[in-house]
This record gives sequence, C-alpha cells and structure tokens, in this order.
Amino acid sequence: MSETISIIIPAYNEADRIGRSLVEVLRFAADYRGGAEVIVVDDGSTDATAALVESLQANAGERLKLVRHTHNRGKGASVRTGFEQAGGEIVLFTDADLSTPIAEAERLIGPVEAGECDVAIGSRAMAQSLIQVQQSWVRRTMGRTFNRLVRMWTGLGFSDTQCGFKAFRRSSMARVFALQRLEGFAFDVELLYLAAKFGLRVLEVPVTWSHVGQSRVSLVGDSAAMLVELIRIRLNDWRGLYREA
Repeated sequence: MSETISIIIPAYNEADRIGRSLVEVLRFAADYRGGAEVIVVDDGSTDATAALVESLQANAGERLKLVRHTHNRGKGASVRTGFEQAGGEIVLFTDADLSTPIAEAERLIGPVEAGECDVAIGSRAMAQSLIQVQQSWVRRTMGRTFNRLVRMWTGLGFSDTQCGFKAFRRSSMARVFALQRLEGFAFDVELLYLAAKFGLRVLEVPVTWSHVGQSRVSLVGDSAAMLVELIRIRLNDWRGLYREA
C-alpha cells in the first residue's frame, strides 16, 4: 500500500487507551489527502494491546498495520521499527495517549511537504504552544532541567526535544535512523543530534498538548536512564559510532 504519509504509534501496555486513540487516528488517516497508513508497534506488551489493534484491522484493512516486538525494547526501538516499515515519504510518530491531538499533524507535515525542513518537531515550550492540561510542578521542573542539560551537552538549541510528536522526511532521515543507537526515552535527542550533524533542517513547531495521567515515564528510574543515554550520545560520537559506512 503506497501512501504519502505514515503515522507510527509506539505502544507498550496501552490496552486502556489504544482503542480510542486508534479510532481517532484512523479517521484522520482515512480523510487525509493523498492517503495515510497507520503503523502500531507493540513493544512486547503483556496486556491486550495487540488484540485490540487486531480487532480494528478488520475494518481498517491495509491502512492499519501491527508490528510486534517479542519483548520490551524501548520507545526508541519502536519508532525505528515503525520507520523501517513505513511506506510514506513523510513519517510522523505520535504517542498512544494522543497528548497532542492528531489533528495537529498538519502543522508538522505541512512544512516537511513544502520543503521547508527535513524534520518538524512538536514543541510544548514555545510562546505559541497551547498547554491545556499541565504536568505536575515536579515533572515540569525535571523537564526544564533535562532540556538545559541537552543544550549544554549536545549543543542543540531546541526548547523541547521530548514532545512525542515529530515528523520526518523519510529519504532524508534514513541515514540517521540507520545510525541510531539509543532505544530508550532519550532517542529523540540522538536523532536530532545526528540530524544536526548531517546538516538536515529541523523546524520546531508549537503545538497543542495536554498531560494525560498514567504516564509511562518514571520520574526516578527513567529520568536517570535518560541522563545516562544523553552522555552516551557524545561518547558514541567521540568513538566514531556515528560515521556512515
């Protein structure tokens, strides 16, 4: 099935919300000009996530694809798997909770389609961003701290690297995904670091966003892992692991 865009949804134990989210995304995909496919990457879920996706495939047909990891590998691994399976020239990924409404996708897809950039990243931190439901003070503080560390350690100047809403031109980003090493929550930073390293154009776009309860990100465990991954990015570069064959 050849489509102009592919929408990736990484999912790990999302049975409580994947059904509702998929209905919205599939409606958007069906109405999208030029066609759109939806790829759910089940990252080794132990609940009914895969079964719920399969139940929707009967009506969605080829427009909805399910790819399964045998065990939990991480959000970065899921996005990479989806990118490798994508048939569209523009690939967008969104979190399963749709914290950014799928209707906002055109804000990212449009600039990529128009040739204004190779990567468009949704941002919760720009002046024009609309935050409908705030995170807790603790999460906001940790997010700002992580962003400062990203700027200091990688030289990236973006206000928000971690919003789970990004669009890529597949032909431009294929070389980046081929060199991706991180599979956890800091994979976004690595992709943006490599995009900058290779001279790709990245546009930060303000989006509407709402905090959704039952976050999959642990304040302590995942935050510590993200800091370790952040250090690994520069170490990987110094070791020559980001050189193209």
